[in-house]
Amino acid sequence: MKKIKALFLDRDGVINKDPGYLYRIEDFEFMPGIFEALSGFMALGFEIFVVTNQSGIGRKYYTQADFDNLSCYMISEFKKRGVSIKKIYYCPHTPDDNCSCRKPKSGMFLQALSEFDIDMKSSIMIGDKKSDIEAANSAGVGRSFLIDGDKFNSVLDILECVKGYE
Repeated sequence: MKKIKALFLDRDGVINKDPGYLYRIEDFEFMPGIFEALSGFMALGFEIFVVTNQSGIGRKYYTQADFDNLSCYMISEFKKRGVSIKKIYYCPHTPDDNCSCRKPKSGMFLQALSEFDIDMKSSIMIGDKKSDIEAANSAGVGRSFLIDGDKFNSVLDILECVKGYE
């Protein structure tokens, strides 16, 4: 059986605009071009995974149920547009908890690797913080891209870059 190529995405600032500690559906705003971009990555053979720090749970700004509800909403909106999210991995801990899953540590990536037959070298990470990239690099993800408003402004920009290499 062939290993899968994973597209790992941070959530806030990559999939959706980041107002800070987002948990309400009415505050969730998808980034421009995200549906088209993820459809394009799927067409290139990537399976899509979300890896997101959610310390708002640990800080008690919102509940696990709030996060689950928002995640279901996000997945259903993607599904309506033909985009399949394989799984969402999240870290509910605060930085003070010193867990192994909070980025820049690689725990969420290693959990995905233990659950799915992923070819990490052929996989991609897209994040908006250096900690996203550090975590992916530690886990052996082949390519990482930082949305920083300098070279890349969106996932759609990165798709265009990746298409040139595929």
